[in-house]
Amino acid sequence: MTDLSTSYMGLTLKNPVIVGSSGLTRTVDQLVKAEEKGAGAVVLKSLFEEQIKFEIRKVFSYDDVQSAYTEADDYIRNYSRAQTINDYLKVIKNAKSKLSIPVIASINCVSADEWPSFAKEIEKAGADGLELNVFVLPSDIDTPGIEYEKIYFNIIEQVKKQVKIPIAIKMSYHFSGLAELVKKVSWSGVQGIVLFNRFFNPDIDLEKFSIKPGNLYSTPEEISTSLRWIAILAGRVQTDLCASTGVHDGYGVVKQLLAGAHAVQICSTLYKNGFDQIPLIIDQLQSWMEQHNFSGISDFRGKLSYKKSDNPAVFQRVQFMKHFAGID
Repeated sequence: MTDLSTSYMGLTLKNPVIVGSSGLTRTVDQLVKAEEKGAGAVVLKSLFEEQIKFEIRKVFSYDDVQSAYTEADDYIRNYSRAQTINDYLKVIKNAKSKLSIPVIASINCVSADEWPSFAKEIEKAGADGLELNVFVLPSDIDTPGIEYEKIYFNIIEQVKKQVKIPIAIKMSYHFSGLAELVKKVSWSGVQGIVLFNRFFNPDIDLEKFSIKPGNLYSTPEEISTSLRWIAILAGRVQTDLCASTGVHDGYGVVKQLLAGAHAVQICSTLYKNGFDQIPLIIDQLQSWMEQHNFSGISDFRGKLSYKKSDNPAVFQRVQFMKHFAGID
């Protein structure tokens, strides 16, 4: 019988399929349903840094800080009245009382300001791990790239002072020296790196002359970006890698595992197909393993990574010269 279990962030998962942070992981009922359908772990909907800062200002009455975050105050009042720190901690405690799979909390952060102290409360509430979704787009033309990189290390350093539970960093691919940065992040003591977070995608309305949202959900074609980088980095960095974005079925999961991922996060496919997609994904993974006589994930994980591939250069290929020239 095939064994689908895997290890990620030092946590034992019954299978590598993780329901990623989203509106689908907002409530305990949704989390229970994800487990019932077979998920190996769940990542709670992110608590935003702005929400935590708001709670700090409310509790400690930092008037000088409050005046510096007018936009954040508006954001919180209009968007997050229902999800305060206490509500988030209650979800963690409730989830841990009803689920047997790992429950990973999530914070969407852009700095290492005063909020990391709340990570300790998340740990006390019983979270099995903490995913730090660093949502920073290096778009300032006057800011050197290294300054954006420092944000990651500052956040990790401050959070590690507060908690002992495993930490994962969810990263962007918008860096010129991505491979080196991921290597350095892996040296920082985090137990997992998630590749990649998915930013808001803008589009242009040609009739209204306005900016509108692009595709809200990923497509199966988007798997190529994370697949390339998982393959390049697997076995060459000092932490577990988790693939995210573009995985819509069990075969996408298989591809990421072959590239070297320890686990795979899914989200968009659940929005499109519902939680019933989870058992279908797991069945496809298991059937593929049985077809190829693999008894466990470790038998093939990383088999096609850059480190183990017979043709590692294919992951670094950036041109389509032969294809467009009509050369076989």
